Amino acid sequence: MEKHIITALVEDKPGVLNRIASLFRRRGFNIQSLAVGSSEQPGLSRMTIVVGGNSRVVEQVRKQLAKLIEVIKVSDLSGESFVSREFVLIKVKTNRETRGEIIQLAEIFRANIVDVAPDSLIAEVTGDEEKVESLIGLLRRFGIKEIARTGCLAMTRGERSGNGKHLL
Repeated sequence: MEKHIITALVEDKPGVLNRIASLFRRRGFNIQSLAVGSSEQPGLSRMTIVVGGNSRVVEQVRKQLAKLIEVIKVSDLSGESFVSREFVLIKVKTNRETRGEIIQLAEIFRANIVDVAPDSLIAEVTGDEEKVESLIGLLRRFGIKEIARTGCLAMTRGERSGNGKHLL
């Protein structure tokens, strides 16, 4: 199953997120990640939605999204050059013997240690999915107590190519 990153510029109003999530539910799509936040334009929010599915079906969902009155612009970033990042907090079991090794791993991945307790520490890491998954994989042997992830945030590089992927 292909992974698609869809971005949508939407009106910042109550109920918009529910209507968009319901559209994906009705189409039988599982949203793998969803991140929503303020955009550069007052009164508008930007959503980054990661879904799995074939291109034809995802294109239909993109078109349905564009029909919602609160949706200003929709883009499927598949096939485009884009930057994606995720922010993650990872709480790891630790003790005197393992703390140094965990801190070294965090440094290698340019993660920051943001909290230390007698039996755990919390690392924050920002990066693409591969970087985040690699760090999580290495920390699993110490025992991960908790993970909190923002989900994917993405935007195209440079100027738009004019390839018709945007709907206004």
